[in-house]
Amino acid sequence: MSNKNYISILFSLMALIGNFSLFAEEHQHHHQQQTAELALNHGEKWSIDESLHIGMTNIKNDISANLALIHQQKFTAKQYQGLALGLEKHLSFLFENCQLAPQADAQLHILLADIMQGVAQMKHSDNGKPGAVLIIQALKNYPQYFADPRWQNLAH
Repeated sequence: MSNKNYISILFSLMALIGNFSLFAEEHQHHHQQQTAELALNHGEKWSIDESLHIGMTNIKNDISANLALIHQQKFTAKQYQGLALGLEKHLSFLFENCQLAPQADAQLHILLADIMQGVAQMKHSDNGKPGAVLIIQALKNYPQYFADPRWQNLAH
């Protein structure tokens, strides 16, 4: 997929979760530099700030609290929608408190795009499980690319 298509899809997803105009104004320059794949910083993990740890931990905790029901396929469409609304609040927190260096921020946005896509699927689909799976994968990718010494992997 070309960067142009990726950016177009990314902006469409952000429009779905709200706070798009604030995010677009503050971070538009980062999206123009993004690639579709996460990458390390010259072989090293990207540095983080406290808000990134808090936001990602909150996303992980919300998923973790519902993981058993999701796995057992007992999570209803209404429950997925409620979970999506909570995850949107965590995403908004991350966007509003972003203090990363520009290159790290660009990598974070690639990771968050997967979470946003998962949230959109959970919110607008009769079957939210594929969206949850996208978010779980993003949570697995997070410690591979970002140096968060206090991160505890999702018990999965």
